[in-house]
Order: sequence, then structure tokens, then C-alpha cells
Amino acid sequence: MVSFVNGSKTVSKRRRTICASPSKEALTAAHQRQPARHRKQTFMSKLSDSGFEEDLGSSPISSPARIDVSPLRSDEPTSGRLSNWYMQYGDIGFKIQMDKEARFYSCKSLAHQPQLTTEARCKLVSWLIPVHKHLHLSFECCCLAVNIMDRFMVTTPVAADCFQLLGVTALLLASKQVEVFSPRISHLLSMCCDAFTKEQLCNLECLILLRLNFRLSAPTLAFFLDYYTNCIEDAQLESEKTGGGRFERTNTDTKRSGQCSSLAQKVCELSLADYAFNKYPPSLTASCALRIASELLTTEQGFFEHAAIQLQDKWGYFVDELCTQPSDSPDLSEADSQAVKGHFLYVSQGKHTLAQECKENLLLLVSLNQETMEMMSAM
Repeated sequence: MVSFVNGSKTVSKRRRTICASPSKEALTAAHQRQPARHRKQTFMSKLSDSGFEEDLGSSPISSPARIDVSPLRSDEPTSGRLSNWYMQYGDIGFKIQMDKEARFYSCKSLAHQPQLTTEARCKLVSWLIPVHKHLHLSFECCCLAVNIMDRFMVTTPVAADCFQLLGVTALLLASKQVEVFSPRISHLLSMCCDAFTKEQLCNLECLILLRLNFRLSAPTLAFFLDYYTNCIEDAQLESEKTGGGRFERTNTDTKRSGQCSSLAQKVCELSLADYAFNKYPPSLTASCALRIASELLTTEQGFFEHAAIQLQDKWGYFVDELCTQPSDSPDLSEADSQAVKGHFLYVSQGKHTLAQECKENLLLLVSLNQETMEMMSAM
């Protein structure tokens, strides 16, 4: 019995006998088409994490170039000019985020976590901060990831050996919410030493979305820090216009303004990892961090003088708004609702007491983490 291979050989011999031999030009064209088809098949078989075909170029996450399309996209503050979103929306955007803040407030995320401790949370968040920088993600993405993680822990007990998986899954969800490109799942899992599978991460991603009711756009430290920074910049620009050149800024002042915003962001990064700062709303923490940064960088009288007045007005407005924030929200658990009620009652009794407490605790945190601050500056 003749095999299929031999049969195919026989057929090919018959064809060579019957048909005329092809020209050299035809053979050359055929050889050129074959590798082209091979390359096309190779690219078409390459799928992304979501199952869609990827672009033929390299991954945008691995590329050193970054695409800045959001006002919060860049982690390096831009001194001397205002953000586009601030010029268009300004106080309206701030008011909207303040109204949303109570609904995304999770001050007792570890209250129902028997296997997790404040030290474990500190280690995880301290690990996520350099990871998001390595992946070229924005500070907004990092803050949102911590918020998603904390809010999920309010609803669901998490095992200690799955805590790192929760962190990278929250980071993936945050990147999908605020970034242009999200990192590959395989890249995230490799940073966990491949201790988890893609299926586990995708299942947890779905569970987080269900438990949070697909509400991911939470007000973060990054937003309020960017808003207050623009307030300072706006106040300085306004003083230049109305002061008749009396308050004209120099290049040194512009440089210090950028240093102030950068230092305030590093203070906020420290507060993200410290569970004790969960009791403070992100708008208050960002305001106190910026005030501390300006005080630490003040070396001569008059620096940020008018900006400090503007920030003081915003700070007072924040305290007044905080006293009227709704504490009854369907998105909060019973424990969180009671905590928020007590928190707002405390603020209403002594308006600036909580703000002063937050500022003092931030100063203590900075003094205890001077080496960490230097390492962050080197990143």
C-alpha cells in the first residue's frame, strides 16, 4: 500500500512531467512570497492579554518614550504654566471630586482582615511604588491602585499568600482606568516571581469589579495634589499681573516651585504606605503634604508668600466643605459609615484640629523616613 507521502511525491513527479518548468522569475517571486506569508502568520498568532491582535510594533510599556495625554499623566511637575484641565475646569473639578470623596472613603480596610496586618500592607504598598515607576505608570495610577485595594479589602477577606496578587491586580485595573496603555499580565506576574497564574489574576480582577460595582474613578491624592499645585502656580501668576512687577518671579522661584511639588509627592507616597493615614481624606493629606514641602524648602522670607495665602484659603474652604460632606452613602459598609460619621463630627467640632493633626503626623513620618525620601529622590 502506498503512503500519503509517497503518493504526494508521485503526483509531483507527474506534474513535473506534464507541465512546463516554471521560469526563474516565477520561482523568485514564489520564494519572496513564502517568507512574507510566514512573517504574517507569526504576527497574526501573537495575541494580547485581552485576546485581541497586538500591533506589529514593540510594547508601549517597554518603550522608554511616554505619551502624555492626561494632566495627571506626567509625574514631573511642570513649573511656570498651568495644567489644561485646571484652566478649563479649576474649582468645578475640585468641587466634584470633593463631593465624590466620601463615597470612596475606606478608613478601616484592615478591620475585617484576620490574616493581614498593617506591616503587610506597608510592605505591599512600598513595593507597588517602585513597581509603578518601573512600568512608567503615573502617580495617579499608583494612588488609584491603593484605593482599589483598600476598598476591596473592606468587602472581602484576603488570604496572606494572595495579598501580592491583589496588589498587582489593583494596579492593572488602575492602569486600565487612567493610563493609555496597561502593562502585560505576564510582565506583572513575572514581578511576583511567577507565584500566580494568569487565570488567578483574571478571576480576581473580575471579583474586584463585582465587589466594587465597577466604580473605579475614585478621587486620589494625585488629583488633589495636582489641584493645589496649580492653585499655587495660579496665585503666583496672578501676583505677577496685579503686582506691577513687584512680585515678579525669578528662575530660582520657578525651580523651587517644581521642587515643592516633587517633594510633596514623595511625602504623599510615604503616607500611602502608612495605614495610619487612611483616616485622613486624600484631599486633606495632599494639602498638608504640599504645605509641609513648602515649609521645608523655604529658605528666605517671602518665598511662596502669596501662594501660601491662596493655599490657606483653599485649605479653609476644604475644612468648611468637609463639615458638610454626606456620611450616609450606600457604597459604604456599616463599619465605614460609622467611622465616617464620627470623623466628620470630629471635624465639625474643631475645624482645623484634624488638619493640624495630619500635618504633625506627616512631619513625624518625614523625619522618620529621611533615608527613604533620599532613595525616592534618586528614582
